[in-house]
Amino acid sequence: MIRVLVADDQALLRGSLRLLVDAEPGLVAAGEAADGAEAVRLARETRPDVVLMDVRMPGMDGIEATRLICASPETAGTRVLILTMFDLDEYVYGALRAGASGFLLKDAPPAELLAAVRVVAAGEALIAPAVTRRLIAEFARRPGPARLDAAGLDGVTGREREVLELVARGLTNTEIAQRLYVGLSTVKTHVSHLLAKFGARDRAQLVIVAYETGVVVPGAVRGPAGPGVS
Repeated sequence: MIRVLVADDQALLRGSLRLLVDAEPGLVAAGEAADGAEAVRLARETRPDVVLMDVRMPGMDGIEATRLICASPETAGTRVLILTMFDLDEYVYGALRAGASGFLLKDAPPAELLAAVRVVAAGEALIAPAVTRRLIAEFARRPGPARLDAAGLDGVTGREREVLELVARGLTNTEIAQRLYVGLSTVKTHVSHLLAKFGARDRAQLVIVAYETGVVVPGAVRGPAGPGVS
């Protein structure tokens, strides 16, 4: 059973999301939060699998709440799916920097939102189709804490570097397997090794690593557009 905490300052939307979650087989609402501070508190108390996190909330916003949840050992197993009415760049950048595993617009169909919860709960990353990899490339140009360099790739094999690049370009595990002419299980093993070597929570953080170590150069993104979901 996937436990979901809903955080949104609008009571009507918050209640609707809770009803949507509770009506879906395999999902159950773990609680509701009206602001970021309450979301952090409830996440620590209930240890949900996924937090549906609004960005704009009074007091502590969703980005700061995400940072605190993702940085705390108490909620190390909790994934955050950011929900917003806006696809503005700064929300994408802030959410990924804070450790969010997903970013979805609030006008997404209910089925898409529920599928996103399952994807994020499974430890994958999801970015709404409306938020293109161009934004991720632009994000990588912005100054941020502890930027890595090529030395950060020490211990990464040549094949793992290839897989890292393809993950950053938005390919699924199946597409990577086809591109490299290897089995799907082999790709999954490489991705697992990369997650462990970089201490990354999920594929979203591997995308950041790829840009910050120069494996992928901002502005030179190739490959199919779309969400990075495997």
